[in-house]
Amino acid sequence: SKPPRSKKRRPTFRRLLKTSGVKLENKLKNRQLKQQNVAKKQRKEQKRLRQAVKELSDPEEFLESLPTDMMEQEDLQQMTAMARQASFITRDLSGPVHGGRKRKSDVARSYEKVPRKMARTEEKEVIHLLPIKDKTGVIPQSVERVVEKQPEEEEQGEEQEEEPDDEMTPAQRERLRNQKLNERKLTIAGLASAIVSDPIGSIKRVKELRGMLMEADPSVAVTVRKLVMVSLMEVFKDIAPTYRIRPLTSAEKAAKVKKETQVLREFEEGLVSQYKFYLEDLEQTVKDWKQKKKKRSQAVALQAYGGLAEVAVRCLCELLIALPHFNFHNNIVVVLAPLMNDAVSGMCCDAFRKLFQQDRVGGASLATVRVISGLVKSLNYNVRPELLRTLLSLRIKEVEMKKDIEAAAPKKKFMTNKERKKNLSRMQRKWKKAEEKLEKELLEAEASESKDKKIKLHTETLNIVFLIYFRILKKAQKSVLLPAVLEGLANFAHLINLEFFDDLLNVLQDLIQSGDLSNKETLHCIQTVFTILSGQGDVLNIDPLNFYSQLYKLLSRLHAGAPNDDAIIVLRCLDAMLTRRRKQVTLQRVMAFVKRLSTISLHVLPNATVGILAANRATMHSFPKCDFLLDNEIQGSGFYLPELEEPEHCNAQNTALWELHTLQRHYHPVVRRFAVHLSQGAPSEGSVALSVELSRRSSVELFDDYSIKDMTFNPPVASPSLKKKV
Repeated sequence: SKPPRSKKRRPTFRRLLKTSGVKLENKLKNRQLKQQNVAKKQRKEQKRLRQAVKELSDPEEFLESLPTDMMEQEDLQQMTAMARQASFITRDLSGPVHGGRKRKSDVARSYEKVPRKMARTEEKEVIHLLPIKDKTGVIPQSVERVVEKQPEEEEQGEEQEEEPDDEMTPAQRERLRNQKLNERKLTIAGLASAIVSDPIGSIKRVKELRGMLMEADPSVAVTVRKLVMVSLMEVFKDIAPTYRIRPLTSAEKAAKVKKETQVLREFEEGLVSQYKFYLEDLEQTVKDWKQKKKKRSQAVALQAYGGLAEVAVRCLCELLIALPHFNFHNNIVVVLAPLMNDAVSGMCCDAFRKLFQQDRVGGASLATVRVISGLVKSLNYNVRPELLRTLLSLRIKEVEMKKDIEAAAPKKKFMTNKERKKNLSRMQRKWKKAEEKLEKELLEAEASESKDKKIKLHTETLNIVFLIYFRILKKAQKSVLLPAVLEGLANFAHLINLEFFDDLLNVLQDLIQSGDLSNKETLHCIQTVFTILSGQGDVLNIDPLNFYSQLYKLLSRLHAGAPNDDAIIVLRCLDAMLTRRRKQVTLQRVMAFVKRLSTISLHVLPNATVGILAANRATMHSFPKCDFLLDNEIQGSGFYLPELEEPEHCNAQNTALWELHTLQRHYHPVVRRFAVHLSQGAPSEGSVALSVELSRRSSVELFDDYSIKDMTFNPPVASPSLKKKV
């Protein structure tokens, strides 16, 4: 028979799980309660011990407070030793005070938790050494070191490096300085190389390199800061992207992106942040120099601020030219524009000229011109003329839309028919042809949009430039800016709006008649007038006879001295007054100009002589009847009056160009060639005709080609040959 069934109920699996869960919860609660009780006891004990330590700051006072009448002599000695040991006061209080027996390893572990520095007194400091361990336990070792009193600056919280010993010789000081400087150079070079080699992974090192701008060692502070400024400038020029980094929107920040995209975003954010801080450091350096502000830190002397500021300005100028597309470019313009009127004006003006010459689209030029306009107005026109002359470098006058658009458009190489047949199947050729056609259309649309954008930017820039010029003509005609304004008007006269012609011509005529202008300023006024009249102003019914008389009068003031530089303006005026306006000029006036120019060619430098003879050649081609001046016969009544200032009434037809015979014996070979050519009637063919190199170049180009600014013969004169005596 089966054994009797046990009455005890076998627990099910669910019941076992429930029971084990309850047990675990109870164990967890008991453990937490135990830990809370232990922690409470520890806090109480630590509080009591801290109070005891506070009261026992002096071991001698502690010994005096002990009830020594109940102690043996050995116990008293042991307590004295304990009181003098550092471990008695600074022992580990993190564990339970009344614990059980500790393991031997716990002894070493507890010693490691002891702080190595004690609260030192004013005169003594305890230095902890490595402990000794024996059977009894760990024996701490320590020595006392006498601490010198700190200087007053450190008591005030300012940390300064120790000055070199006064007993060092100058040679030793220089050797120490060179050693420190070489160490800093290696650090700068290492950081810069790491950043340039891996910009995305090493962007944090830019901050480390920028921190060296605060070099505090007085012996090398100035040199190190200059090196760091230049190094950071080169680093940013290398790692800055070719686009402007914009801040992310809140939606973009919240969206999930790929890991590579997130890494790129972090790099761009760090780059913009460090670039901003770097520009602020440069700006602060310039401000300190302008304000002659002496900082609390004596690392850089007040006399060294000028050198630091010059390097900072140079770095800003380099970044202005190299990164016109990047962030904070307008901020750099705002910092540098006022410096164009300061001691570093030459450096800043050169930087803005290069910026204008390199700006193809016109966005950077427009922003700069706006800042210059506001600066000139805020300073009440008390600025240097060099500031306004930088506007002459704007690319608006000689801009070539097609060339610039082709240079700015992306270069795309399309396959030829031969390449298609060789590399592609029939269906692939068909698709490739359709794709290339679409890409060409897209490029043309992009170029058209770029052209419209450029014209709009140039229009806004010109409006601001003319606003600057007209304000000065209206409010500051007596200022030193007038020559720069007149030169600018002459440069951009062909772009002036037709509505301003009448008022501008009246102002220029009043300026000339006032007699307050120099020869160069008067020539600029005349050039402006005839540039306008030879362009859009030809529809105006204006008789510029007075301006012809003014130029005819000024020609007699040219000579080989400083006015020789004015000859290039004269050549431009002659081209606009005689060649382009051949239908509005009488033959009498033209012959008077040709005769006076021939006379002046004997008194100026060779390059001006070549330019004048080239201008006479162009005039003789436009007015063939000027060959009267090559004949000795008298045409009509009267005598030639060279001193008369009116070209219409000087009877130039009754003289001859005898100056050409003298110029045929000139030492300059090109002058001799032109003189022979003109004396024969300036023929286009034959033995006396000019070469292609000379005939196709304008008078202004020839003036520049044969310039003698370096005070050397151009072309060089051949040395005489040595003849042997027979």
